[in-house]
Amino acid sequence: MKKLSVLMVALCASVGIAPGASAQQLTGTLKKIKETGAITVGHRESSIPFSYLDDKQQPIGYAMDLCMKIVAAVKTELKMPNLRVNLQPVTSGNRIPQLQAGNIDLECGSTTNSVVRQKQVSFGPTYFVINVTAAVKKASGIRQLSGLNGKTISTTSGTTSVPLLKRYERTKNVKIKEIYGKDHAESFLLLAQGRSAAFVMDDILLAGQIANSRNPADFTIIPESLRQEPYSMMLRKDDPQFKTLVDRTIGAVMKSGEIDAIYRKWFLSPIPPKGINLSFPMTPAIKEAFAHPNDKGV
Repeated sequence: MKKLSVLMVALCASVGIAPGASAQQLTGTLKKIKETGAITVGHRESSIPFSYLDDKQQPIGYAMDLCMKIVAAVKTELKMPNLRVNLQPVTSGNRIPQLQAGNIDLECGSTTNSVVRQKQVSFGPTYFVINVTAAVKKASGIRQLSGLNGKTISTTSGTTSVPLLKRYERTKNVKIKEIYGKDHAESFLLLAQGRSAAFVMDDILLAGQIANSRNPADFTIIPESLRQEPYSMMLRKDDPQFKTLVDRTIGAVMKSGEIDAIYRKWFLSPIPPKGINLSFPMTPAIKEAFAHPNDKGV
């Protein structure tokens, strides 16, 4: 009997639930999901290739594939094979309030894990690492970030781009005017229409917007980097049961090597809706994140 008790404790610890826990003893997000019979996934509409709408207006992408792994784990954990999955669009500006308010249970997009945001929310393991920089029109002649002096730049509301640009050593004295798009598609459109001289954002998101634009050859990405940042899915703070499930699930995808196929699907293969290949191989920082899953913020 004692051996059985020890075994049960070990089993419960492995799934992040207290020994002897029942549905009534669930807490936080898992308790909410069990009681409502649904999980609500927050997604972006134009964060290519992480979380965006296809030609049928359905959310797809690299982050969505990983988040669906979590949804599958929740179904198994709670023994709810018919769990209802609600998909809720969010923006850079409202994603944290939506999560905190309980309107979404998991945010799946292109969100930077920062120590500032960790005061408000929690994150799963890093699933991508980016460099913050700028896209410009080739014809502009702008080849480095200091060339933005006196220019109007666009970026997306609720992102970290402009503060980084103002703190960066080579641009902290640069005079700029910023205008904001509600999402990455709108911010890029401001550049494409000539209303801004640069779109300051994460390199892979810039690559996604350029690849899906009408004239990709018109644009270039400045190789200079403001900062390297980790991306991950976002979840509510102080929710150890759900956090344990998320970390275990995504950590297993990474350590098993399954992440390699998911990465190839979205970054090294033609993707919907236009069949464009972003041709974005894994960087050393991304490989390191997969080899040693962690939720460290910047």
